[in-house]
Amino acid sequence: MPQSYANRPMPTARARLPFLLMTVAALAACAGKPNLPPEPASPVSNWTVRQQTALSNAHLLPADSAYQTHYLQWHDASRQRQVQAKLYLPPAAVFAQRVPLVVFSHGIGGSREGYSYLGKNWAAQGYASLHVQHEGSDNRLWTGNPLALVARMQDAAQESEALNRVHDLRFALDQVLASTDLAPRLDATRIVAAGHSYGANTVLLAAGAVVQRPSGPVQLRDSRLRAAIIISAPPFHGEAAPQSIVKAIAIPTLHITATGDDIRIPGYVSSYEDRVRLFEQIGSTQKTLAVYREGSHSMFTDRLNTGGQALNPKVKAATLALTLAFFGDVLAGQKAPLAAWPARHLDLLARFEPNGSTPAALQ
Repeated sequence: MPQSYANRPMPTARARLPFLLMTVAALAACAGKPNLPPEPASPVSNWTVRQQTALSNAHLLPADSAYQTHYLQWHDASRQRQVQAKLYLPPAAVFAQRVPLVVFSHGIGGSREGYSYLGKNWAAQGYASLHVQHEGSDNRLWTGNPLALVARMQDAAQESEALNRVHDLRFALDQVLASTDLAPRLDATRIVAAGHSYGANTVLLAAGAVVQRPSGPVQLRDSRLRAAIIISAPPFHGEAAPQSIVKAIAIPTLHITATGDDIRIPGYVSSYEDRVRLFEQIGSTQKTLAVYREGSHSMFTDRLNTGGQALNPKVKAATLALTLAFFGDVLAGQKAPLAAWPARHLDLLARFEPNGSTPAALQ
């Protein structure tokens, strides 16, 4: 299973066995309930407020009236695991018909509060956006003894957490699509998964990536997914024949990275070339690659102070436009916006390959 942030020996087959016995069908949950936002003046709240203020000042967020926000929390009794989520919905006036749904998986150390420039803008443009929080690899990693941070991050990259994250995604989808309040607003036939970094690995597994084990293949594909957005995906580190892992993915995919998209954590280094190779290896015949010039791995988060002060907000705005064009293509058959996107962002791009075809010329 992908150890995206830990260069360490994989568990033995005996140690892995309990995780391989977990199946998606085994998930059972108590009823979901609304959950409150972070308490005012808490570290999470303060961080979120600062991020939102910076994004708003950079004109990267829509007006508050352009979307609704719902905090959700469930308990998965079969795994004894809490699953929290934040759901952005279009304003009530949009719900004359059901809207498509994006389910988002954060990177290591992230939370449901992150990637709000995507979630809020997607909702403002008519797409529901469900941001799932993974309790074994979320922002609680930053609490505790700082000297043990690397060890906590390595624990978060264990195979058990990689599997749990995929189950979290499926579980959250199950809950919102069974909700008497939310399900009538959502189109269950138009669901896209998206993720950044470790979250991109999670999405790849949910999209159909297959990992081989002595007891047989591990396959966690969620058949409800129509397409996937893969942002800064690390390679499936430590796996044999990694090129074959994503070959089984057949749904349309959008891959986003940058030439400065490097992961540098003690014991683990990964460059943007790894993200390009993954794009090249994926089995889908409908796949698109966008590579920005320079930048950083974390500029795709809500942070504005990484990847270049001038470049960062431009990349965020371009990425938002690209994802919306991709949605239009895969969910509504609207080809023109995606075809026109690279010409509008030539100054930012190092490489662009539309739908797996000949790379677009970048002047």
